[in-house]
Amino acid sequence: MSELNKIALKIISNGKGILAADESNATMTKRLEAVNVNSTPENRLLFRESIFSSNGMKEYIGGVILYDETIKQMTSFGKSIPDLISSSGALTGIKVDTGIKDLENSSREKITEGLDGLRERLKKYYELGARFTKWRAVYVINDKHPSKLAVKNNSHALARYASLVQESRMVPIVEPEVLMDGDHSVDSCLRKTSEVIKKCFDELILHKVDLSGVILKPNMILAGTKSKDKISAEEISLKTLECLKNSVPEEVPGIAFLSGGQKEIEATENLNLINKNNNTKFIITFSYGRALQQSALRMWSKNTKDIESTQNTFNHRAKMCSLAAQGKWSNKLENK
Repeated sequence: MSELNKIALKIISNGKGILAADESNATMTKRLEAVNVNSTPENRLLFRESIFSSNGMKEYIGGVILYDETIKQMTSFGKSIPDLISSSGALTGIKVDTGIKDLENSSREKITEGLDGLRERLKKYYELGARFTKWRAVYVINDKHPSKLAVKNNSHALARYASLVQESRMVPIVEPEVLMDGDHSVDSCLRKTSEVIKKCFDELILHKVDLSGVILKPNMILAGTKSKDKISAEEISLKTLECLKNSVPEEVPGIAFLSGGQKEIEATENLNLINKNNNTKFIITFSYGRALQQSALRMWSKNTKDIESTQNTFNHRAKMCSLAAQGKWSNKLENK
């Protein structure tokens, strides 16, 4: 096994998954203000520090994706954030794109930026303790989208990013997210997500990226949030697996699904059924943000000094996601 493959497997094996705590300051401000907490660097650190020092981190989390502010912070007890994460047995990751901008000559679509100066930034992040990274591209669905321009340009950026990351001895998480927003059918999501993922891997191969040292972070195959096409979790799992089998090369060690706006239980149930029905060689797990942290954030906001209750809430959610990553979750376990 290559060193990159070993890192990837350490993050996603044994029922463990990824905590996506890489919200930008602007996004984290929205989350904190929604629960009536001021978004200061101290408060952002306090919440994350509470989660990162929980027992759930040790048992269920293989990696944590951080934002630039967070990877440079020191805890209240003198450890760096990467050292705190490492002490739990997890690896530190870092979001390295610099955000989503309007795609030229396309009124609704987006392109992710951040390639300028990336090689130098990666070196600094490695020195800070990062061993994997994340870059997110987003695509909208309707009759005309995603356009060939959006698919090509974002796939090219993802491949250049992944190549530079592996050059820096880190594992790239490649995240081509087809958004849930819209009234599209589940079959449209399947068709267009497959197109996006296939093109992404075409570009990765062209750029000589070692696929055994990559983690794919895709969306599940879902109908749009405004669609009348409501299907069961069982159907979601089968269509999602169909997408993976037809789009992802076998060399890829694992898939870490994003929650994409799904509610906590919904994201857990869908992941569980995907694993129950999994007839691929891929390890299939989670890379959740809100679907791992939202309940803990609400609990923490009631009393920011009550760390124990915050951690207990996170521990439960992380355990449920870990069980789902093994196909062992049930709704009954939610209330135990």
